Order: sequence, then C-alpha cells, then structure tokens
Amino acid sequence: MAPATRRSDLDAVAEALGPRARRDHPLGALTTYRVGGPAALFVRAENEDDLEAVRVALAGRPLPVLVLGKGSNLLVADRGFAGLAVQLGPGLAGIELPAPDDPSPVVRAGGAAGLPVLARRTVEAGLAGLEWAVGVPGSVGGAVRMNAGGHGADTAASLVRYRWVDLRGGSGEAGPERLAFGYRRSSVSDHEVVVWAEFGLSRGDPDAGRATVAEIVRWRRQHQPGGSNAGSVFTNPPGRSAGQLIDAAGLRGLRRGRAQVSEKHANFIQADEGGSADDVVALMDHVRSVVAHTFGVLLVPEVRRVGFEDRPAGPGTGGS
Repeated sequence: MAPATRRSDLDAVAEALGPRARRDHPLGALTTYRVGGPAALFVRAENEDDLEAVRVALAGRPLPVLVLGKGSNLLVADRGFAGLAVQLGPGLAGIELPAPDDPSPVVRAGGAAGLPVLARRTVEAGLAGLEWAVGVPGSVGGAVRMNAGGHGADTAASLVRYRWVDLRGGSGEAGPERLAFGYRRSSVSDHEVVVWAEFGLSRGDPDAGRATVAEIVRWRRQHQPGGSNAGSVFTNPPGRSAGQLIDAAGLRGLRRGRAQVSEKHANFIQADEGGSADDVVALMDHVRSVVAHTFGVLLVPEVRRVGFEDRPAGPGTGGS
C-alpha cells in the first residue's frame, strides 16, 4: 500500500470513528516488552457496538489492522504501527460462572479477561481445568488465537464455543472445530476479534486447585525471568527444547544494544528499561541464525512482530 493511499485511508477511518479513535497512541506500554512506537490510530472497544463501528469504518479500506490483547506475545517496532490497533476494554472482560449444581459446568469469559484472573476465579468456584492459565499473562482472546497453554494443558483442551467479530467481514459463534488448533496456533486471522469464549470444566476441590495454582506460580518465579519480555521467544521444535538449543549454542546472556538473552532462561529475551524494540528483534534474528547454523534447527518465532514488515530478515525469519 502506497504511503499516500494509507494516509488517505487512515484519515477516512479516523473521521468515520470520530471520538472512538485516538491518533498516534503509544503501544509499547500496552505490551509486556514495554518498548515500541505508537499506533497511527487506536480504538479501545468496550462492547460489540464499538467493534461494529470499526467494521463499518474499515469497509472497503485496506488499512492494516492489529487486534491487541494484553500484549504478552507482541513486539512493536520502534517506528510504530502504521494502521489501526484495536484493544478490548474492561466492558468485554466479564467472567460468568456456572451454577454450583450444574453437572456439566461451562464458564464464559470475555475476550479481554486476563487468564490469571480466570484461573483463580474458576479455582475458587470449585472448578478444575484452567489452573494452567495462571501462568500465562495474556487475555482469553489471545489464548484462543494462539492456543495458549502450559504445564501439560492448552486452550484447545477445554474450549467448547466462542464468539468472534471479523473487522473485515461478519460475526458469529462456533465450536473449536472452526479454529484448526495446532501447537500455539489457530486459524484466527489478524482482523478477527474473539469477543468471548466458553470453557467446559469439571468439578474440583478448591484447596487442590489453590495448591496447583501456587505451584505453577512458584515454578514460574523459579525458572522464568521477570522484567520486560514476552515469554518464550521461540516454540519448542519437536522433541527438543528451544531454550536448551540456544544455551548449547553459547548464547545465554548475549547482549545486542539494549536487549539481552536472559541469564535465567535462554528462550527469553529481555528489553532494558527504556530499551529498543529494534534491538530485541535484531537479537532474536541473530539467535535464530546461530542455532540454525550450529544445529541445523530453524527455530519458529512465538513472539508476534508488528511494524517490521520491510526490515531485512535472517533466513526464514517470520512472525508466528
């Protein structure tokens, strides 16, 4: 898309959205990396009316769209995102628990609901099946999109139904069969918003659930770094550990500018306070290249890159 055309589309979408839209809105602070530039246009949707307004405004205009959850799996370029970023607000973060006597309990959570909150709420309600989510600092919508998981479970294991709005099309409800779930992936497109998701759970002992949650939190603190990062940078190759490969290649602790491979877990890359997204992505590409050269394994990025479209990339580099 030519810059002039994009600017024309941007102005038209901004005019159509009126006070719902904000210009040059910072995105870095909305991600766990805490780095990166602004979105040319930004909307926080509190209900489906807001999403419908976005869909109407985008009709016939090929403006790039970014659907933003908790930003826990996202790296935004320092120059920012030259399109429309949409984030769900608290109005779409509700959690509806089943009746205590429901023999087949299903919990509905809004797309903006935080996974750790959902995990703790279900445990306290005597429900089992989402304890793993306490260790994932993302949203329900992001979990559906990425088939988030951990500690031997994932989103696909309990999802029974979800609602989506396609910002370039229609909307609807469907079961997991529509999602083509795989390891840390689904068929949710860049311009689809997960409005809510329902999870089929089982009855459990709250004390046992609390113990499981506490153990997951303890394990994360022991094995994973805090600070500004987006969790695992690369997915684990079949039968291998990405972190172990990076470590064996001698890259633990490696620094490039204001980014560093974590000393605590080699599959994490940390950004310094006030750091640079471009340094982070340069280090990601270097790590990937060294591991490919050393072991013949091409690591698949788990972190989604935004705004790096025409950046020169290493062999096979791409978003997840």
